Amino acid sequence: LNRTSSCLESRSYIPRRGTSPSPTQLAGRDSFNMAITDDHILTLTCPDKPGIVHAVTAVFASHGHNILDLQQFSDPVSRRFFMRVHFGPAANSATTEHLAEPFEALAAEYQMAYDVRPTARKTRVLIMVSKIGHCLNDLLFRMKTGQLRIEVPVIVSNHPDYEPLARSYGIEFHHLPVTKDTKSQQEAQVLELAQQHGIELIVLARYMQVLSPTLCEAMSGRIINIHHSFLPSFKGAKPYHQAYERGVKITGATAHFVTADLDEGPIIEQRVARVDHSMDPKELAEEGSNVESQVLAAAVRWYADKRVFLNGVKTVVFA
Repeated sequence: LNRTSSCLESRSYIPRRGTSPSPTQLAGRDSFNMAITDDHILTLTCPDKPGIVHAVTAVFASHGHNILDLQQFSDPVSRRFFMRVHFGPAANSATTEHLAEPFEALAAEYQMAYDVRPTARKTRVLIMVSKIGHCLNDLLFRMKTGQLRIEVPVIVSNHPDYEPLARSYGIEFHHLPVTKDTKSQQEAQVLELAQQHGIELIVLARYMQVLSPTLCEAMSGRIINIHHSFLPSFKGAKPYHQAYERGVKITGATAHFVTADLDEGPIIEQRVARVDHSMDPKELAEEGSNVESQVLAAAVRWYADKRVFLNGVKTVVFA
């Protein structure tokens, strides 16, 4: 990625830290080039046909692995099959490399895309935020207390407000202002930071800027947004004001993947809260903020735990 022009203001806080290599993105055969010191998660998707479950479980059984949990779904519309397998180590092997050859054979036979990762491995997340910080605070607290299997090496904001919060967690903070004229430069810096830090997921924690198609394409399937309404109702700006104008009795929040079409990405999680006629937009927002935090945390947790699969314009979530 090219570095952006110096005309774009950037003020950064970078804590002292040791250097460490960015994690390798696991996929296919390369998934097995690791020591097996704890449990692992296998995720796979392929066109649906008889025999997939038997074939996969037979590989684990024949190599001495115990399946601790297995979830599967066959979509009759898309005709695709999805599976998540939590499996333990084999007593007679220190690595998972012995699984590579049989799974490559399965991948060829079933046109299968698959991935394996240790359950203990944390997903590296870049958080973007604007001026409203309840979702950011919630994610960082859950990370610190071990409720989310993530690590956040960097926070990006178009405002400087949350630099002290980032500093308190020892997280690198980048203030990257954005205007219509500097949007492409700012997003190039975001992508560069993602590359530098080995970022696997970008989370928009009430980041109040519309991402360009370029950024959406570059991180397709790896950006999660929290929208403060129960989509597909009240898309776009000021959804609580829209809800107030319609006199809703229930308000909600939606965590979804980001696409070039505003608030149209595949939905991961939604929840609601009861409201009434006496509440103005500010009170609706106060009531909805708790729901937003809960919904975003759930979506990030499921993504980090390899429970979310894209299925066209929808998702499969093994919650």
